[in-house]
Amino acid sequence: MVEVFVSSVIPADVDRVWEAVRDFNAMPIWHPLIADSRIETGAPSDQIGCVRNFTLTDGSRIREKLLAQSDLEHSFTYSIVEADIPLQNYVAGMSLFPVTDGGITYATWTAKFTCPEGQEDELHEMVSNDVFQAGFDTLKQRFS
Repeated sequence: MVEVFVSSVIPADVDRVWEAVRDFNAMPIWHPLIADSRIETGAPSDQIGCVRNFTLTDGSRIREKLLAQSDLEHSFTYSIVEADIPLQNYVAGMSLFPVTDGGITYATWTAKFTCPEGQEDELHEMVSNDVFQAGFDTLKQRFS
């Protein structure tokens, strides 16, 4: 099992950051790797069980299912249902925490997954840097 943990400090109040990331279908707005996204079956984008179907900028497609979401805890969890990338048993989540000293946000993004033998390091690096850190970097720029 591969485990990924990435954290960041975003220069905005936790409620403002949550407003940007809460919508399960909004990643094309704030993540540089996501070209387009849609929620299948027209379900609301905050409905537990809804599936987002999106395309990466390289043309890869991924389908992810929303497993949990908490406005009180500023967090969500999701899993990959189907992907062109060889990530199996993938479950990930983002959590936001208020930093009261300065009105900023401490954010974590975690994932656990399996993958073909020999690809662990490459996929760990890709999820850590190209997905999680790239998303945090864009959020930091947005709120700077």
